[in-house]
Formats: sequence, structure tokens, C-alpha cells
Amino acid sequence: MGVCGYLFLPWKCLVVVSLRLLFLVPTGVPVRSGDATFPKAMDNVTVRQGESATLRCTIDDRVTRVAWLNRSTILYAGNDKWSIDPRVIILVNTPTQYSIMIQNVDVYDEGPYTCSVQTDNHPKTSRVHLIVQVPPQIMNISSDITVNEGSSVTLLCLAIGRPEPTVTWRHLSVKEGQGFVSEDEYLEISDIKRDQSGEYECSALNDVAAPDVRKVKITVNYPPYISKAKNTGVSVGQKGILSCEASAVPMAEFQWFKEDTRLATGLGGVRIENKGHISTLTFFNVSEKDYGNYTCVATNKLGNTNASITLYEISPSSAVAGPGAVIDGVNSASRALACLWLSGTLFAHFLIKF
Repeated sequence: MGVCGYLFLPWKCLVVVSLRLLFLVPTGVPVRSGDATFPKAMDNVTVRQGESATLRCTIDDRVTRVAWLNRSTILYAGNDKWSIDPRVIILVNTPTQYSIMIQNVDVYDEGPYTCSVQTDNHPKTSRVHLIVQVPPQIMNISSDITVNEGSSVTLLCLAIGRPEPTVTWRHLSVKEGQGFVSEDEYLEISDIKRDQSGEYECSALNDVAAPDVRKVKITVNYPPYISKAKNTGVSVGQKGILSCEASAVPMAEFQWFKEDTRLATGLGGVRIENKGHISTLTFFNVSEKDYGNYTCVATNKLGNTNASITLYEISPSSAVAGPGAVIDGVNSASRALACLWLSGTLFAHFLIKF
């Protein structure tokens, strides 16, 4: 059926034909310098996705018919709505202005819009381009990952937005100002080291709204290494503690040996305690047979390491407080002074009494 079928009133048919003929005119012809100051649409209109866009067209009293079109689709002709989109509404239709609004704008609304007018002389048009901005949104990002030291790692962070967002990776588990890693959707780390473990932040930014930020955690497994093991001196009869500290991922398991004999809590008057990355071997009443070399062994699924620690004898007079040794805190001189004071007190009490 033709454009002017029975569904159209004669005047609507005339409008449709006129508007379609109007768009056969070359783009630059309707508005010529000095020819007319109308219609004058806005400059490019930029709105965010979900907001409302207002399209204004300045006219004058010489205009007899007005219309807004999106490409070749008629949205409004005068006060008559031709668009079936409920988001498109008319705002103003006066002798000086003809404006419409598009509510809840989406990306498919972007493009050229034309204000078309008819005067007694000939039709004229003015065009405005609607630009729809979309806040950045991370659509796909790698999951947390656990790898062995020396492996290669690739993290992915895909984001959308208009304009296209810039994607930046940053290592959060380092000192402030030193965490920048790369500006790319892909983050590639070859031969990863243990100090490269921790949280990595992906940020997508396009200045339309606040950046979209997501995090990925990399856990780097590595074999144990003993970072602290100190020889300890203690006198006979006192409490002595040997301590062994090991770093490892996964956390290390500890064993204690004296020569080829594995030690256990309750055997030979010792106690073994493992708390996190520290293991202690405690002697509650050190005897001569307890002195000697001990071996601390730290093990996880990637390997093991060990360290030799010596428990040695010191005389009570030279004992000092420190890790692994518990001393009574009173030297010989202090004991002598205490005895002298006590004797004087008792003698004075005896004289008073008698």
C-alpha cells in the first residue's frame, strides 16, 4: 500500500510527502549565510545513558509547519506524535521554539536529529547530533589465582563504555606510589616472584562517571626458607627456649631433631609449639644432657629447609635475660646485699625485744 493509503488523512499524506521531498535537497542548501536565522537547532547534545535529552529548535512566525525527525523517521509533526516510542514527548511548540525530549536515553538513540520547517517560500532544516555517553563497566575479569613461584600469569579485565574506557592494572600490595603495573586489558607477569603476590586492582575510567574498580588476588606458592634461628644459652635447672621462624606459602610444617632423633612434646621434658610461621622448642628444666645442637626442619609441598640451633650452657652469674632463656634476675652481688639487709633487720629486732 502506498504512503497515502486509506490509513492517512489527506493533510498527513501531504506532510509525509513534503518531508520526504525535503530530504532530497542537498544538506547545505536549506541554511545559507544571510538567508535565514531559522530554524536553528542546538549544537551537538551530549547526555549520559539513562538521562533525558532535550532537542531545541529556534523558529519564527514565518514558519507554517514544523517537525522533528530521526534520520528519515518522523518523531513529531507539529503537536502530532508520529513516533510509537513512549519516551519521546513534546516540550515546547511556540512561534519561537519547537522542542522535544527523549527520556531514559540509550546508546541506540545516538545519531542525527533534524528540525524541519515549512515557510511560505520553501522548506528549511537544521540538524543536531545526539551523543550518548555510557559510564565504564567491567564486564569480565579474571578470578583469584594461585600459582607456583616462577610461573607465568595473565590477568584479563574487559570493560565497556562510551567513550571507550581506559583500563589500568595496579598492584595494591606494595608501597604507595609504586603500585602501577600497566595500562592494558591484559596484565602479563612472567617468572612471577613471591613479592608479586597480593591484590591487583583493575580500574576502568572514561570520565563519564566514577571508575569501575574490581580486584583479583594472586597467591604465589614458594618453598620454605628459615628467616630466624638463634643459638640460646641457659644455665642448668633453668627454662630454655629455642625458636625457629620460617616463611613459606603454603605455611610450613615444623619438625625438631637432636642428632638423628625426632623430638616430640612430652618426651624428655620438652614441649613443641607451632604458631603460624614460628616453632618453639621449650626445655622446662635444662640438664647437662640437653645441651648440644638441634635441627629445625620446615616443610611444605614445594620443598623443605633446615637450620641448626645450639643450646649451650652459661653460668648463673653470667646469665642474661633473652629469647630462649629464663633467668632469676638476681646476681651474686644482689643476693649478698639482700642477705646483709635481712641480717641487720633481724639483729635490730632482737635488740628492741630484749
